[in-house]
Amino acid sequence: MLDYNHQPKLHERVTDHIDAALQVEQAERLPRDYLGGSRLGVACERALQYEYTHTPTDPDREFSGRLLRVFEVGHALEDLAIRWLRLAGFELRTQKANGGQFGFSVAGGRIRGHVDGILTGGPEGLGLTFPALWECKTMNAKAWKETVKKGVAKSKPVYAAQVAVYQAYMEGAVPGISRTPALFTAINKDTQELHFEAVPFDGALAQATSDRGVRVLVATDAGELLPRMTADPTHFECSWCAWQDRCWKAG
Repeated sequence: MLDYNHQPKLHERVTDHIDAALQVEQAERLPRDYLGGSRLGVACERALQYEYTHTPTDPDREFSGRLLRVFEVGHALEDLAIRWLRLAGFELRTQKANGGQFGFSVAGGRIRGHVDGILTGGPEGLGLTFPALWECKTMNAKAWKETVKKGVAKSKPVYAAQVAVYQAYMEGAVPGISRTPALFTAINKDTQELHFEAVPFDGALAQATSDRGVRVLVATDAGELLPRMTADPTHFECSWCAWQDRCWKAG
């Protein structure tokens, strides 16, 4: 008599098929040939350099199917946020007149960014001014609560750096966008609670973030490996890094 106790359950088998298909799809996508503006604020410049050069990650740190599903849910929630804001009376542009996202390209196209949207108007009485950059992120409940409590600059410095550099680089295409606070939107993926925060332009942060991108490009061109952010291999940032083993073996 066959023992079915050790057979994967139906929901596991179906999920495995979905995850495998997502991983195949991810592997077939052409990698970026530029530094993404949304990534310039990462804590470690060496990790950013590994990302830019498409250095293979540690074998056990590749994107899982579950993580790819998390990313897709985030994109779907962003689309809902766009609908909700427009329904509430905000004038939110997410594409240029001729199609495609708003964005920027500098350093000969080696640093680029695509913005979630540009707010050109909205309900009165909110104290908002326009045009304003709109940036949307989705988070789990813990990260969302921390962002609400501390603000994006302290709780999510990567996002704050992204907002600052986008405001700076988009000024040429959207005059005035660096003189008005951005509207940062955070969606709690667990409860669908919303957090909105007006983020004034931080010129010093934008400059430091841009300088970081240039350092990565210059070091890569010279064949140099940038320093780690820490001398402690057990630092919590390292524990999350996709190149942890490779990095510490590199010396």
